[in-house]
Amino acid sequence: MTKRDYSLLGTDGARAVETGLAAAEWYHTDVPRKVMKDLMARKDGPAIRDTIILYGCMIAFAAAGIALWGTWWCLPFWLAYGVLYGSASDSRWHECGHGTAFRTAWMNDVVHEIASFMIMRNSATWRWSHARHHTDTYIVGRDPEIAIMRPPVFAKLIGSFFGIPEVIAFFPRMIRNALFGPTEDEKTFVPQSQWAKVRRVAQIYAAIYAATLALALWSGSILPLMVIGLPRMYGAWHHVMTGLLQHGGLAENVVDHRLNTRSVLMNPISRFIYWNMNYHVEHHMFPMVPYHALPRLHEIIKHDLPAPNRSIAEAFREMWPALRRQLANEDYFLGRTLPPTAKPYRTDFHKAALGQALPAE
Repeated sequence: MTKRDYSLLGTDGARAVETGLAAAEWYHTDVPRKVMKDLMARKDGPAIRDTIILYGCMIAFAAAGIALWGTWWCLPFWLAYGVLYGSASDSRWHECGHGTAFRTAWMNDVVHEIASFMIMRNSATWRWSHARHHTDTYIVGRDPEIAIMRPPVFAKLIGSFFGIPEVIAFFPRMIRNALFGPTEDEKTFVPQSQWAKVRRVAQIYAAIYAATLALALWSGSILPLMVIGLPRMYGAWHHVMTGLLQHGGLAENVVDHRLNTRSVLMNPISRFIYWNMNYHVEHHMFPMVPYHALPRLHEIIKHDLPAPNRSIAEAFREMWPALRRQLANEDYFLGRTLPPTAKPYRTDFHKAALGQALPAE
């Protein structure tokens, strides 16, 4: 049984570089150049519409929650506000970090900064963290965004639905970044030219949280924290629910996103919150295609991809048994079956992995 070292400064990362897994050439479905150019076309309209809806709803829910504060009637408004604050911010940080949500660069930057603050991620650090995630997706010791390590720690996964481990880790790191800049592991993927920005962003975050906490203490009420801070915890469940499905239970150390990434068909509300990232194989294969074009991309390349899970519930029924098996066997993962119309998986990097692929029980 293989013991994994997920540290970015550990032995598995060094081995990935030595064997060519790091920064490898990934498989891509063939798409005609003209079609891909059309899919990659950036537009302001869809993202402006969705951003107005998102922040308009957040303002309305927060206003209702404040007006009804002290009564049980405020509860549904705070719950709705929390999901938009603590979950929709995850997809907005993500897409605007790619620079594809809007055509206008400053619009991407503004939403990226706001969403990064709400999701408690240093905007300067995580832009580069996510670039590494796409370069070395689920390569052990290289990808800093592996959500489910082997063997899975179920207590941590359950706590994540309430934002507990993430928030606990965020504040010491924010203070460390504010005082000294990036940590040693962050320096492995953040260019030195951005270290001062990491520190500056952390200082801004710290000032906002300090002011919010001071206002709560001065007013003798947690209401300011219900607007800023706490929704990252009580509203985290949706982005964790969808995020765990992205790669959970699938292969590591392969260079074909069809093996290590999952697409899931979802309801319209979840798709709005998630900003179409449910088409996750498609996104990883072609990360410069904007979120609003992913459904079209899915239709164009689905002949070459494993069938998507038909619902969130079905995806969890597939994933959880695999995670339980990984408690006893860290080498276990779910194999992905391709349709007859697909090109086969590459065998050079994947031979060992495919030999271990077993059906979930």
